[in-house]
Amino acid sequence: MNTYSILVLVLLTTLLSTQAAPTNSKLFRVYIGAEGKGVKFSDVPVNPNLEFHFILSFAIDYTPSSSPTNGYFNAYWDTENLTTSSASSIRARHSNIKIAMSLGGDTINGQNVYFQPKSITSWVTNAIYSITEISNKYNLDGIDIDYEHFRTDPNTFAECIGKLISYLKDHKIISFVSIAPYDDTSVQPYYKTLWKKYGHLIDYVNFQFYAYPKNTTVPQFLEYFEAQRLNYKGGKILTSFGTDGSGGLSPKHGFFSACNSLRDQNKLHGIFIWSADDSKEAGFPFELQSQTFLANIK
Repeated sequence: MNTYSILVLVLLTTLLSTQAAPTNSKLFRVYIGAEGKGVKFSDVPVNPNLEFHFILSFAIDYTPSSSPTNGYFNAYWDTENLTTSSASSIRARHSNIKIAMSLGGDTINGQNVYFQPKSITSWVTNAIYSITEISNKYNLDGIDIDYEHFRTDPNTFAECIGKLISYLKDHKIISFVSIAPYDDTSVQPYYKTLWKKYGHLIDYVNFQFYAYPKNTTVPQFLEYFEAQRLNYKGGKILTSFGTDGSGGLSPKHGFFSACNSLRDQNKLHGIFIWSADDSKEAGFPFELQSQTFLANIK
């Protein structure tokens, strides 16, 4: 290989490594409205120096009597307190706020919410119609995919969700998409198949690190994080914890220490919390702490 070829190879290698280099982010996200505790947008503290996402929880393709509707979504968050007017009002007060809605969730009326389309075409058609209607009503910026139970195969899930987000993005109904998997053999194959086929359309991975055991240590958390970076290669994996005391690595036991390590490696793409509903009674101390931490990233 001559000197010119070597120089070109070095330049290309440098360019590719620069493009692929991970970067830190000042993105904060919080799920809101799933538990009927009367939390309002205006209750949650907002640091103006961050990109801030509220994620309405949940839009579900089920009827109020818990029957599946094959892609016809309805708002099942606390619509009495999280109204269209309050969404407009919080945006007017804070220019850094964006609002998304999460699709699916765990349960409705104590029963599991299943992803069970009658066909790819019919589900996608119905989902486009109903999600567009809700998005326009709330002037939403994005959607989050949080199905946790399935009565179909991974490829059908991937094609349904992939075709849906392709349409919504192409027609500028939404500007960003996230997925919310967790480490379970009944869940990961669906999201990994979706990522393999449509990962280029997915902006954030809201990985549910709070679904790991409650006694998770900092080294274990960092191992879990690296494992998910391999599962969702090239994705912006967000760190997370729950304020319901359910599991994972909590702020009281080293969460921000783990975030410091990721920040030093330029791997901290943001933090999200489940959920504002659980934080309300305590006055959102961990939302404040998380936002201060992110705001101080150089």
